[in-house]
Order: sequence, then C-alpha cells, then structure tokens
Amino acid sequence: MKAETLFGEFFRYVLLNICGMIGLSCYILADTFFISNSLGANGLTALNLAIPIYSFIHGCGMMTGMGGATKYSIYRGQKEYKNADQTFSNTICIMSILAVIFVLTGIFFSEKLTILSGADRDVFPMTKTYLQVILLFAPAFMANDTLICFVRNDGNPKLSMIAMLTGSLSNIILDYIFLFPLHMGIFGAVAATGLAPVISLIVLSRHWFTKQNQFHFVRIAPSFRLTGTIVSLGIPSFITEMASGIVMIVFNAIILNLQGNIGVAAYGVVANLSLVVVSIYTGIAQGTQPVLSRVYGKVLSETVHFF
Repeated sequence: MKAETLFGEFFRYVLLNICGMIGLSCYILADTFFISNSLGANGLTALNLAIPIYSFIHGCGMMTGMGGATKYSIYRGQKEYKNADQTFSNTICIMSILAVIFVLTGIFFSEKLTILSGADRDVFPMTKTYLQVILLFAPAFMANDTLICFVRNDGNPKLSMIAMLTGSLSNIILDYIFLFPLHMGIFGAVAATGLAPVISLIVLSRHWFTKQNQFHFVRIAPSFRLTGTIVSLGIPSFITEMASGIVMIVFNAIILNLQGNIGVAAYGVVANLSLVVVSIYTGIAQGTQPVLSRVYGKVLSETVHFF
C-alpha cells in the first residue's frame, strides 16, 4: 500500500473518530445541563458522585474493544482470518463476563457503593438510583464500546462515528423528554444515558447487513493466552478511563469535606467540560489504532516509520 494512500486513510480515521468522541462526551454535558435545570444542585451532586462508575464500565468496554480489535486487525493484516474470528469471539466472551459482574454489583451492592461515594441523606436516594441503573445498563455500554472498535477496525469508521453521534443525540433528546415533560427525575436522566448505547448498537447493526462485514462469531475453546493478549493490548485504554474515575472520586471526597454538596456540584460542571477536551486526544489515539494495527500485521515497518 502506498504511503500517500495510507496517509489519507490515517486522517480519515482520525477525523471521523474525533467527531464521534466529541459527540460522545457532549451527552455527559447534556446530563449536567438538564439535571441542573430540573433537579438543582443536589441532582448535580448525585450525578457527580455516581458518574465515576461509568468510567470503570467504559474503561472495561474500551479494554476489550481496543485490545480485541487491535489483535483482530493484526490477524487480518496477516491474512489469518480464522484467528481473527476467534479473537472477536474471545473478546465478546470476556466482555460478557465483565458485564455480568457489573450487573450483579448493581443488583446487590449499589447501596454500599452509594455509601462509599460519600452521599449524604440529601442526595443518597438519587445517587443510589443513578448508580444502580447505570450498572444494570453495563452490558449495553460495554457491547457498544466493543463493537464500535470492531466496526471501525473492519473498515467502517464512518458508521462508527454515526453510531456514536446518534447515541449522543438520542441521549440529549431523551434527557429533555424524561426530565421535563415526563418529570421522571434522576431515573429519567440515567435511563436516557442507558438507552443511548442501545440506540447506537441498533445503528451499528447495519454493518452486519452489508458485504463489508468480515468478523463472525465462532465456537471457541477457552484460550487464556489469547485472553491475556487482548487484555494486555487494551489495558492502556482501561487505565486512562479508570484514572479519570479515580481522580473524580478523590476530588469528590476532598470537596465534600471542604464545601459540601454545592462544592461537588460546581466541580462536576468543570470536570464534565474537561471531558470534551480530553475526547479530542482520545479520538486521535483511537483513530490511529486500526491503520497501525493492520500495517503492523503486514510487517510494513517502513510505513510505520512514515507515521
């Protein structure tokens, strides 16, 4: 493949992914805006105390998605199509196991997590509701993160971007409907957030009805070696997201002691705005991955050096 062709493909992947990531980050800003107008400072505090769990869910989804899709692209570049399908199947199995753990946590431990978050009696019910519902939607979040990565690596970055933007736009619309005309409170806000990846998955399903789809689910025997490879390739994405969640937890604890719920609400606005800036760099990193993985698979070291 010529360097000029790769250079154009590189920028196409990066630009499309940046647009998708900015859209994805904006729906958290929409939550902030609508919750503040509907539920006030206590609602914002509950959101900010509960939102770190989303970072952990999203981190696990990105770990399986980026790790699995990277290995998938390497195998495709080496024309080892059977191994590529096995990688996809193994990734889905890992993702499913982690998703079940999150769901069980939401069913049995959401109250304990709410206590650990530092929620007082004023915001405890709203924080618990947000935590529990977001954990129950973990399978949708993780499946969306994983399949967006695979569809992007399967040569369809445009559909990945459309899926991310559609999910974000639907969240904004549902936020307004659930919080204002329907007056569903914090449950409406988190339900809108949880339905966004479901709608995104519906958009992604179009990839299965085109001839462009090249990954398939196949029967596999448990492979600890392949699982280790997928996790090791995806662990940087997990650490990035987890670090964001840990920072929010620490800042929430400090600000609660200094300024109480109002201080946490104010910090939440600033923290969510920063996500938009971070999403640009995340978009660049994720956009480069499909091209570089495929080139590595083809052992075109001079092309890798070109970048």
